[in-house]
Amino acid sequence: MITLKINGLDVSVEKGTTILEAAEFIGFPIPTLCHMDGLTPYGACRLCVVEIGEGKKAKLVSSCTYPVEEGLKVRTSSKRVVRARRMVIELLLASCPQSKTIQDIASTYGVRTQRFKQEYDDCILCGRCVRMCEEQMMAKAIGFQNRGEKRSIGTPFDTKSDVCRLCGGCMYVCPVCELRCTYNQPEKAICGGCANLFAPCVEKDNFDDMMCYMNPCVACEIPKE
Repeated sequence: MITLKINGLDVSVEKGTTILEAAEFIGFPIPTLCHMDGLTPYGACRLCVVEIGEGKKAKLVSSCTYPVEEGLKVRTSSKRVVRARRMVIELLLASCPQSKTIQDIASTYGVRTQRFKQEYDDCILCGRCVRMCEEQMMAKAIGFQNRGEKRSIGTPFDTKSDVCRLCGGCMYVCPVCELRCTYNQPEKAICGGCANLFAPCVEKDNFDDMMCYMNPCVACEIPKE
């Protein structure tokens, strides 16, 4: 067994467990889009970042791909973590503003605006569909194409696949295809229809190391300044 600290709590888990699995096991919520039980960890969306280590050696890592280590100290909701997640959420909203899944995450983290050019690519390259097709359906009908800004998902040579069984699994696991919001104008990229109560402790300077991780907030008793 491996013993580590998550948000100051001693946790013992089996070797090979990821930080994400360990945190979820004891009830610390960590948002993620690319992760899905039964599929190989991919670490594409970067929403699941957590802070490990202490002082100047502390760093952000993707919890879905980082295995636990003996004596590791993890913070799932430090000020640095929340700031990084908000930036990722803004980028995701620029790519897929109509995804209700992303809109809900934005509401949870208090993201009300996004500062980047609206793209409407309707794909966040999370790789869920590719892994589902290969690992669960054993088809490999779709995959990643090209690199950098031209990276996309499709069939080989963009032709009809002979191995695709039209099972719909790729659409079922896609966080963008699940549900759509109605707004599609850049100035209304965040509808706010699903806005949750925002925890006041998140903005307090003395909570750099551990901010509110409760989901939902359960009416945080720390008063606003």
